[in-house]
Parts: sequence; C-alpha cells; structure tokens
Amino acid sequence: MTTDQANASPAVDSPAADPDCIFCRIVRDDLPSRRVFEDDDMIAFHDIRPIAAVHFLIIPRLHVVSLAHCGEAHAPLLGRMLSKASTLAREQGLADGFRTIINTGRGGGQEVYHLHIHIVGGPRPLGAMLPREV
Repeated sequence: MTTDQANASPAVDSPAADPDCIFCRIVRDDLPSRRVFEDDDMIAFHDIRPIAAVHFLIIPRLHVVSLAHCGEAHAPLLGRMLSKASTLAREQGLADGFRTIINTGRGGGQEVYHLHIHIVGGPRPLGAMLPREV
C-alpha cells in the first residue's frame, strides 16, 4: 500500500460510502452545493474556491478515491464524466476552450480523496499549465 492510499479514504465502490468524505456528503445532500448538473452517476457543481471565472467540479456518486484507484470497470463512468465535461463547459460559457484537471494522489496535488474533475476557464487565457523544469 502506498502512502497516498494509507492516508486516503477507504477504496470502496459504493455511492456516498465514506462518511468523512466532503464529496460523499455533497452526494448525500448533507452539504449544500451550487449544482450545475446531476444524474444517477455524477454531480457537477461550482468550486467553493474558484481559480478562474468558471470553475466547477464533476464527481461520481460512487466513492472512488482517485483516478489511480480506477480500473477497466470504471471506463464507462469515466467516459461519461469526460463527455459531460465538454457539454457542461459549453453550457457554462467556455465554448472558446477550457482546462480539465484530475489531481491524483498527494504528488498530483489531490486534496479531497474522492475522484473529481476540475473544469476551469473564462475570458482570460489560462497560460502555461506547469512551469518547465530545468
């Protein structure tokens, strides 16, 4: 088991399964969110700490710790989430482009250990994604 796995929520595949997970609490409606979309598989809502004019998240209702915890069985869900990201980005005014971010594990900057996709963009170009290492 890696350090990230040891520090993360249990790797369970069931809806809103982790009682301590903030995103599971949103799925269960225990916490409010400004929802953009929801269906039986996922919820999209505005980020509470936006880094761009438009910044929303897409999360599965299923508690999956991170992208590193996904396998072949998750492929249909991941495909639907990415497809919905494109549709929702356009609906939120990002027809000119947007960035999708999936932070995975501590080294990838993940803060909430429930798989989520950030969709960010707006009227100003976002610039370089990461600084180049020398």
